[in-house]
Amino acid sequence: MAQNDSVKLIGSWASPFSIRARAALHLKSVKYEYLDEPDVLRSKSELLLKSNPIFKKVPVLIHGDVSICESLNIVQYIDEAWASGPSILPSHPAERANARFWAIFIDEKVFGSLEAVGGAKDDQGRMAAAGQLMENLATLEEAFQKTSKGLEFFGGENIGFLDLACGTLLGPVSVIEAFSGVKFLRQETTPGLIQWAEKFRAHEAVKPYMPTPEEFIAFAKKKFNVE
Repeated sequence: MAQNDSVKLIGSWASPFSIRARAALHLKSVKYEYLDEPDVLRSKSELLLKSNPIFKKVPVLIHGDVSICESLNIVQYIDEAWASGPSILPSHPAERANARFWAIFIDEKVFGSLEAVGGAKDDQGRMAAAGQLMENLATLEEAFQKTSKGLEFFGGENIGFLDLACGTLLGPVSVIEAFSGVKFLRQETTPGLIQWAEKFRAHEAVKPYMPTPEEFIAFAKKKFNVE
């Protein structure tokens, strides 16, 4: 039944969270209409405000007359609504719970430390935030080594829920590295994540929707009026 309903996705090309939803739809071979919000920080369409009146953020998946908000919630919905195609979440309950745990770690801890580096008011605060970011990335490296079991992705041989969660970090990390002059993904501390990032960016379900680091940086410079 779900496959016969119309599907729309409201997103923004520069939103790393929109990539989660677009890649999930691609993995499931779902046909959908993509509605881009080109300047979502300054101007929001009536459809976006109607579809997500609480947070007023992208992405929003509109399936028939139902609106699904928040990127990780959308990915889980896609996995359940379209049973055909590869599973995005692990099939084993313990592995599903583990994937959700690390996705929360990414959104709360890693993104929190990224925002702290970008928003620091002085060098002391910036150094403290940078140290926390490096620590969180090192923890994520350990999680990758355990979860991937020696394969290319968090999900094993193919990308899955945790890959989509972690993939949103790549653009913001490249921006913070460019602005701060500090490398946070380093061969000596995060070798697995570095190799994973290259394969994730090149994956057929990700590459069409993932801006290059240069595009992310250019967007951030325009957003923050940085020369």
